Amino acid sequence: MTAVVCRGLRVSYSGVPVLDGVDLEVPAGGWVTVVGPNGAGKSTLLRAVGGLVAASGEVQVLGESVDSLPRRVLARRVALVPQEPVIPSGMLALDYVLLGRTAHLGFFEAEKEADVAFATAALEDLDAGPLAGRVVETLSGGERQRVVVARALAQGSPVLLLDEPTTALDIGHQQEMLDLVDRLRTERGLTVLATMHDLTLAGQYADQLVMLDAGQVVASGSATDVLTDENVGRFYGAQVRVIDDPSGPIVVPVRRGNLT
Repeated sequence: MTAVVCRGLRVSYSGVPVLDGVDLEVPAGGWVTVVGPNGAGKSTLLRAVGGLVAASGEVQVLGESVDSLPRRVLARRVALVPQEPVIPSGMLALDYVLLGRTAHLGFFEAEKEADVAFATAALEDLDAGPLAGRVVETLSGGERQRVVVARALAQGSPVLLLDEPTTALDIGHQQEMLDLVDRLRTERGLTVLATMHDLTLAGQYADQLVMLDAGQVVASGSATDVLTDENVGRFYGAQVRVIDDPSGPIVVPVRRGNLT
């Protein structure tokens, strides 16, 4: 089964095209990561899949058009972890994670004991249980990211959208976060569609990569197919050396003029 399908996806802001005819598929239970230079349209693609921006073309989630699904129904299918989440000042971690249960509540309906248990379990799944009573803004970057992902898990949605999930994390916390997502993908049968800047990590964790440039797909396939000297040099304007490794291609920046 295919969990996410985009066909001829187009998005414009103030008449300026940001996505221009994007085709993409994510199999159920798979992990596809979208890469590309700044301004390529990566975050806009995730927002279009989540039904958060006006788009033309076709976007389907679990076999149904995003446009045809009521907002609450779509939220039960797709959970987005944004690059810059808005977290109310003074909010406790558990209360923030509980916001993920909103899609399962009626209008003006308060959270039930089962919702609190669901949110608590989401924190514990991310080894963040002890953070439940902490104010989110006092947490470290790695702790805060766990709480944000826990809110998405609390939605109980089978499709998880991750927009730059390792931003502002050191290398240890980057690996830790991606390992946790990969474990939860297996345990919960999640489908993951992500965007990432770190090409090496993107290639090591995703089943497939899609490279965007100027709103169009310029390469797709395995990490080995997509992360080549030629592709990175052409679309990122970077001088790199791509090293073959059993874990996936390692993309190493090389000072200009020093490539031999």
